[in-house]
Amino acid sequence: QVQLIESGGGLVQAGGSLRLSCAASDGTFSRYGIAWFRQAPGKEREFVTAISQSGERTLYADSVKGRFTMSRDNAKNTVYLQMNSLKPEDTAVYYCAARLPGLPGLQVVSTIPTGYPYWGQGTQVTVSS
Repeated sequence: QVQLIESGGGLVQAGGSLRLSCAASDGTFSRYGIAWFRQAPGKEREFVTAISQSGERTLYADSVKGRFTMSRDNAKNTVYLQMNSLKPEDTAVYYCAARLPGLPGLQVVSTIPTGYPYWGQGTQVTVSS
């Protein structure tokens, strides 16, 4: 069972940048598709971005396209979320999540949180106006 640990959250002014990291304990990290979700107070958890096992496929929510970039380094068992041009509405707890593909060889990117059985504890991102 893979364990995920997020880091890199913090307080930043609007227009600033942060880079989140999600490190996995499992040496088979490269088998997992990874996604970032976020949850603001009083709101449902929402999809942010996802990357497939090899990194060849990525998917972004419309709200972050052009501002956020997700990448992964399978040699370091780590994924990254580079967040630029941050807005107050990006304030939330950010979670990384992992899932195996439904079929062997399928490069998985999914926006559905219930499809991800493994989750990190979350890291707080606060963007001040």
